[in-house]
Amino acid sequence: MKIIREEFRKRFRSMVKNTHKGIQGHALIVGGSYGKIGSIVLASKACLKTGCGLVTAFIPKCGYEIIQISIPEVMVQTDDYLDHITNINLENNYQAIGIGMGMGQDADTQRAFHNFLKSNKTHLLIDADGINILSQNLEWLELLPKNTILTPHFKELERLIGKWESEDDKLYRVHQLSHKYNLIIIVKGAPTIVIYHHEIYENTTGNQALATAGSGDVLSGIITSLVAQSYNPLDAAILGVYLHGLTADIGAPKMSYQAFIASDIIENIGNAYIESIY
Repeated sequence: MKIIREEFRKRFRSMVKNTHKGIQGHALIVGGSYGKIGSIVLASKACLKTGCGLVTAFIPKCGYEIIQISIPEVMVQTDDYLDHITNINLENNYQAIGIGMGMGQDADTQRAFHNFLKSNKTHLLIDADGINILSQNLEWLELLPKNTILTPHFKELERLIGKWESEDDKLYRVHQLSHKYNLIIIVKGAPTIVIYHHEIYENTTGNQALATAGSGDVLSGIITSLVAQSYNPLDAAILGVYLHGLTADIGAPKMSYQAFIASDIIENIGNAYIESIY
């Protein structure tokens, strides 16, 4: 199935007039490490800009001031360790959690991730180093809640399913993984596709402007936001990839493919909503 404007509008829900931040969803964004806090800045801001009522970032201590200064609207909870995550200690109830962006793969980070997976029951999106850690510990896939969303780019996907011989072989392996573990897998690329069991949804928005650092972090924030707002995870994935791509279709013609960066995706989320809905 093609993800087009009519498909977006069929799944989209308008905000009710008497809503407030307490019922617009609370999302948690987990990740970051020394030198890679920017990934959490991008994901958290994208999460807010997509409509989530509350967003908390869980990061190592080295990122505290960066997040507080960069995005004053986001709450921050820190690990006890300075440079990377060693223990994911959650203080609130969340409707969705996005984890893995810029997280690194230190041994104690992997232990913290494993302990988190063993106890977590919240809707989950896993990206970047979260996927890379899972690739090294495939038995942990059994711990994931039903309809967990994975968002690999091609190299992360290869680590997860092994090298494929053809496009058909790749899709077969992804379908098998999705079916076995009840996963929604977003294969980022041109085009980006969403796979759920034996269903495949091909996105129709986006262009080469999205080939820029941080683009995937923004996508993770967008989709985590939608899940926190009570969209079912498959609808959140479909709506998210469409919005994400549309920001580049709107923004790049005004500034060139070359000059478009991940922050420009975030700045165009509102315009993408307007073009999709009205």
